Amino acid sequence: MIKRMLIMLILVGAVLGGLFGFKTFVNGKIKEAMAGMANMPQTVSAMKAETSDWQPKIDAVGTLRAVRGAELSLEVAGVVETISFQSGDEVKEGQVLLTLRKEDEEARLQSLEATASLAQITYDRDMKQLKAQAISQAIVDNDEANLRNARAQVAVQKAILDKKTLRAPFDGKLGLRQVDLGQFLPAGTMIATLQSLDPIFVDFLLPQQAVAQIAVGDRVRARIDAFPGRTFEGKITAINPKIETGSRNVQVRATLPNTDQKLMPGMFAAVELDTGTAQRLVTLPQTAVSYNPYGSLVYIVDDKGAGAKPELTARQVFVTTGATRGDQVAVLKGVAEGDTVVTSGQIKLRNGVPVVVNNSALPTNDAAPKIVDK
Repeated sequence: MIKRMLIMLILVGAVLGGLFGFKTFVNGKIKEAMAGMANMPQTVSAMKAETSDWQPKIDAVGTLRAVRGAELSLEVAGVVETISFQSGDEVKEGQVLLTLRKEDEEARLQSLEATASLAQITYDRDMKQLKAQAISQAIVDNDEANLRNARAQVAVQKAILDKKTLRAPFDGKLGLRQVDLGQFLPAGTMIATLQSLDPIFVDFLLPQQAVAQIAVGDRVRARIDAFPGRTFEGKITAINPKIETGSRNVQVRATLPNTDQKLMPGMFAAVELDTGTAQRLVTLPQTAVSYNPYGSLVYIVDDKGAGAKPELTARQVFVTTGATRGDQVAVLKGVAEGDTVVTSGQIKLRNGVPVVVNNSALPTNDAAPKIVDK
């Protein structure tokens, strides 16, 4: 009986020992596999950090405005008698554009001129009689006052007649005609717009921090959506001496040449101003930088291998970034020229992870990218 018990215990111990050993072996293999998976090389793209010249600049949004622009109208009401222009005409200062019927006013002017002529004759006669002491000074003074009054009424009537004629107040280009022959125009009705287009203003706002960086005469560049690929250059001609209290912005005006009159008032413009001198800074594609609430970082590729067998690993580095231009960003601190920086695939990385560099598909790195129509 004792012998059978011993044999049974030995057999049970052998089975349990085998199970425990097998479990230990499996766990070890799993741990080795997991460890190997944790250190599997990750495929990324990378490039050498380079330096380039960076010109500090300020970007702004502006609106084009005519140097001189007006909505033409008349001060008096009347019926349109003649129209001497067409929509879109180029006109000169003083050119007659439109007249209203004025027969009644002309007849009244003739009547007033006749009255003024009679008053002049009376006054001249009074002066001769006064020298002969045939009339009193009071009569002469009264007739002189009548003459002045008649002349004033003639001047008023001529001014009324002149208001019946619309003349171009300055050289420029007319807009669309808004009236027709025979139409009755109430006072102040818009007849057409007149714009002086060469040169043209661009007005834009800058934050008050930029006031010390700009001055009258500084060069500006403007880009208009209607003319892709074209840049219009001009100069700052005025800076508002008052900061807007609501936005803490200052209004700036630049003047742009517009000889071909392609630019029109009301257009949107993207404005650039160069400030200070160019700097030499490390430049990376924007895709190389991971922006986080706790800081911006990049991954640098280190080669820990010896000889011809490289062992590439990723190292996390916090950086201080500067301005951006196109696809590029300037790095002020954290990366040196010549460092190999990961440009894509960072989401798979952490400190010390092996990497394999594959640059068959690189992110764009253009300082001035353009839209290409396909």
